[in-house]
Parts: sequence; C-alpha cells; structure tokens
Amino acid sequence: MIKSSAFDTYWVFAAERQAIYERRLRGDDPPWTRDVVLENYRFTNPYRVTDRVSQYLIREVQYGPDRSQEPTELFFRTLLFKIFNKIDTWKFLESELGSLAWRQAQLAKMDGLLSRRIEQGVSIYSPAYIIPAPNLGHERKHSNHIELLQMMMLDELPKKIGDATSLKDVYDHLCRYPGLGRFLSFQFAIDLNYSSMIDFDEADFVVAGPGAMDGIAKCFSSLGAMTAEDAIDVMAATQESEFRRLGLDFRGLFGRRLQPVDCQNIFCEVSKYTRATHPEIRGTSGRQRIKQNFSPSKSPIEPPVFPPKWGLETSRLDSKSEIVKIPSRQLRLL
Repeated sequence: MIKSSAFDTYWVFAAERQAIYERRLRGDDPPWTRDVVLENYRFTNPYRVTDRVSQYLIREVQYGPDRSQEPTELFFRTLLFKIFNKIDTWKFLESELGSLAWRQAQLAKMDGLLSRRIEQGVSIYSPAYIIPAPNLGHERKHSNHIELLQMMMLDELPKKIGDATSLKDVYDHLCRYPGLGRFLSFQFAIDLNYSSMIDFDEADFVVAGPGAMDGIAKCFSSLGAMTAEDAIDVMAATQESEFRRLGLDFRGLFGRRLQPVDCQNIFCEVSKYTRATHPEIRGTSGRQRIKQNFSPSKSPIEPPVFPPKWGLETSRLDSKSEIVKIPSRQLRLL
C-alpha cells in the first residue's frame, strides 16, 4: 500500500467530525468547528449508528415502545423502513395503516398509498444512496420493492437469517435477492445486526461501497495486492496509533472503537471532503463539487440510543474538547 497526501486528512476529518458531534450533543453553542469545509458543508458522523436515520431505526422501528421483538416482525419492520430509508415515509405509512407488522400487513393498500404520495409530488425515498428497483414486473419502483419484501417473507428469509452463523452469512442470504447487490446487502445486514434478531461482531465483515472506493483511491495511490476491504480493515486496526501519531484527540463513541463499517463510512465522507482540501487528487469518480450545504437544525440532537447488547454507557460526555484551527492547504469552497 502506498499512502497519498490525503491519508492524514482521513484521520483529521474523523477526529474533527466526531468532535463536532460531541459538541452539538453537549449543547455547545456554535461555532462547532473552525474547519471551513466542515462548517459550510454537510457530512455524516464518523459512526454510522449515530446518523439520524440509524437512530430512528433503533429508537422507533426496532426497540420502540410496544415493538415486537419476534424475529419475523423485526426483519419485516427493519427492511420496510430501510428500503425507503426515509423517516417521513415510515411515519406516513404508520399514520395511514397503524402499527406496521407482517402479521397484519396490508401490502396492496401500502402500494396504493405510496402511489398517491408520489402523485402528490412527495419523494418517498431518501437521497442518501441509490436503491435500485428489482425488476419484478411492476411499473413503479416502490411496487417492485413491496413485492421484493413479500418475496423475502414468503421465502422465510427471517428464519434463515436468524439461523445465520456470521455477518457474512447474513449478507450472503440478502445478496441472493434481485436489486440489492453487494453494497445494499451489507448495509441491510448491519441494520439487522442492530436489532435483537442477530448479534454478530461488526469487525468481522465489511463491504466497500462506491463512495468509499473513491475515498480509498484518494488516500492511497496504490493498494498493491490488497483489496478495498483490506484497506478498510487496516484503518480499523491502526486507528489508535494513527490518531496518536497525528496528535489528534479522538475518544471514540462512549468508548467504542471505530468499526470497519464506520471506517468505510469515513472513506465515503473523505471522498467528498477532499474535493475541497485536495482538489488535485481526482479519485475514481472525478467529482469536484460538494453538493450539500450544511444548515444546522434548530432542534437539539436527541441523546443517542444504541443496541442494548452493546452495553454503552451514555449518561455523560467527557469534558469539552477545544475547538482548534484545522491546518489546511488552500481550501476552496466549491
């Protein structure tokens, strides 16, 4: 592996983006950073589990009040939520159909409700990442997705996943279905692993998505004989020594280390961040602009929730971390 000039930027980004999350969680007043790129553009948190959609998934869809922990229902709710990956779509369906459960599924009615919502000009999918439509004979994307979910349920996929012996096994089961592919199958496996349905070590398996592939190409001028997944595993394994080498204050997530899925996520975000900090490094996508501006929410961040099986103590945050000026090379705001 040959590191590029953007390699250290990966760690600088991770430390400062996590510090921003901690400052906002504590209720600190802005500014939360002096990094002009992080101040002006939207980037997700280093830890995937702390993003807004994952937090809603855990808090409301998987472990919410009166939510059945029966594996079949956990699978149905999780996949229904994640196929659209949009909180407003879930809330809309619940407001129209009541509690969303396989044992009382009204899939045809659900299809019609979503069709009506589209006709009203409302987007039902999140733009976070592209979710391709399986070709199952329906004209509309969401109709094919509802058909796909029904196919999974009738195939007794929840039972097969409940009997899985590893996170890779869960991924392999999901990969067999049309329209998912490697990246989505991995993401859905991680989402299911948040629930009480299965309990595998996140460090055991990772898949690099398109954004991460671009970030990896920017941080390494060559991987040699290693794969993109190998590069992610290296970052996860060496994180403490790299933060220490650069003198960066990174405290983890209430003591939890970055997992490979998080390192994959950071590569994806660094792919965007380096468009401003390292415009000379083109990566694999060739993109030069950061599209989403950052607009801070007026509402405070809710105290995070995590899968109970992780055993994280979230009752307090460490003392305030200093906001420091991030050294930068001629940053250009795009």
